[in-house]
Amino acid sequence: MNEVTTVELLWLEKRIENRIRFGHPVSEQILDRGRRVLSFAPGSIFAFVRWTSNDFGTVLSRVDILRAATPGRRYSTIPWISPGGDILLRLSGWPKVERVLQLIDAVEALNIDPVDVAPDYWHHIHNRLSVNETPRPYTRSRHGAWLRRRRVAS
Repeated sequence: MNEVTTVELLWLEKRIENRIRFGHPVSEQILDRGRRVLSFAPGSIFAFVRWTSNDFGTVLSRVDILRAATPGRRYSTIPWISPGGDILLRLSGWPKVERVLQLIDAVEALNIDPVDVAPDYWHHIHNRLSVNETPRPYTRSRHGAWLRRRRVAS
């Protein structure tokens, strides 16, 4: 397994849009006008948004929040991502994807980088939206507790 996780981004006007919503890539390779490959360090967290349409409308709307694969640890395979990652959140359908994007915006409104959010929060959002329930908001106090817990664990 390669040390980095690569994500192929593709943009074809009005057809396909694969993009990163948040994350800190360690490198970027431009393949051509509509294609790029981003590389993420092992264990880093990022959000990958996919949208596809055809002549009749939207075919796919999906958001994945992943932890980049770490050598020697289990991971799931995801289209466009090599080798894969640990899935923290995976939802499809525009209403759910839109809600996740709004929750990411709310985290950023607190001046918190979404990559630093407690991974359990992404699981919480996934679980709640999967059953059409409202997730609890992320707060500064919850974030502070996560940072203390992370510091104690390391």
